[in-house]
Amino acid sequence: MYNKLHIVSFDVPYPTNYGGVIDVFYKIKALHSVGVDIYLHVFEYGKGEQKELLKYCEKVFYYKRNSFIKSLLSKTPFIVKSRGNDLLVANLTKDSYPILFEGLHTTLPAIEDKLNGKKIYLRAHNIEHRFYKGLEKSESNTFKRSFFKKESKKLKNYEKIMNKMQNVFSISPIEQEYFKNKYGNKSIYIPAFHDLEKHTNLSSKGSFILYHGHLLVSENVKAALYLIDVYKQTDYQLVIASNYKNSEVLKEIQKHENIFFNPLNEDKDLYNLFQEAHINVLPTFQNTGIKLKLLNTLRQGRFVIANDYMVDKTGLESLCEKANTKAEYLIKTVELFQKDFKPSYREDREKLLQNFDPIHGAEKIVNTIFKE
Repeated sequence: MYNKLHIVSFDVPYPTNYGGVIDVFYKIKALHSVGVDIYLHVFEYGKGEQKELLKYCEKVFYYKRNSFIKSLLSKTPFIVKSRGNDLLVANLTKDSYPILFEGLHTTLPAIEDKLNGKKIYLRAHNIEHRFYKGLEKSESNTFKRSFFKKESKKLKNYEKIMNKMQNVFSISPIEQEYFKNKYGNKSIYIPAFHDLEKHTNLSSKGSFILYHGHLLVSENVKAALYLIDVYKQTDYQLVIASNYKNSEVLKEIQKHENIFFNPLNEDKDLYNLFQEAHINVLPTFQNTGIKLKLLNTLRQGRFVIANDYMVDKTGLESLCEKANTKAEYLIKTVELFQKDFKPSYREDREKLLQNFDPIHGAEKIVNTIFKE
């Protein structure tokens, strides 16, 4: 007999062109492979319907997000209120199947007690109020900074919804420590899901430096601008890749002949960049758990330079070169362009990345949700 499960995602999880949806998509793929019938519910705001999802789901339901102003003025966090939907509730309550909510974003039906006592579970992608506090610190725009500050306060209060969950699946050791202290054994650590199958065919040398991130997020905008400042007066080529065109970043890129923007419209776009890049640079300015793009880069790319916030307490420290200042990034860059990427480096990565096997994670979810 197949296990049947509703999954509610904050965004269409394909193409996998930014961190959050990587975990969702490869979780769906892994759960499908261990025999789960998935009924996927997604909020669509730009990606459109994706046939790829039907390979792994029995059915996919699409919903639109609510208006900005209506959601902004609510006491409920914007990321939650904007995903309130009566049709979603109706579809979730047609049967007795359990529900896995992806992030606090999707949990409004639970806080409103509209699910008729169904078993509900949460995949916590972040400690959200801390994440938004970090976005506030990264943001230069006064309106956006005020928005992130208010959202952080709302999310801290809203987090009590986790008391309604049967279990909370944390995504990193940092999150697990936090949720375990607050919610006890209800919190279960399940490592981030990522692509176990796709392998780039890497030669020993690449030709440029790559940064990729979702430039709709101020944290990533800050990282991109930081890297432009690092490399703007060098002879190295820096490519900044994103599925979103941020005007501030594009304006800075246009000032420098050695810095380029590459749009990520399809899965193959990032794959192709990994094939050609010699160094992947991944700074972040808040330690909110493991970044999916770090896992993805270690799986598919050559050398990685990252700062402490990106790699500390991930178990992946030994696979990255550390740099915490602009001068250190330049020193590491010079060193790595003088090195070949050897097959032994890939072998070392494979050994450590076994701890992030998506099939093991899927089996752990199945054994938790369908244990009775």
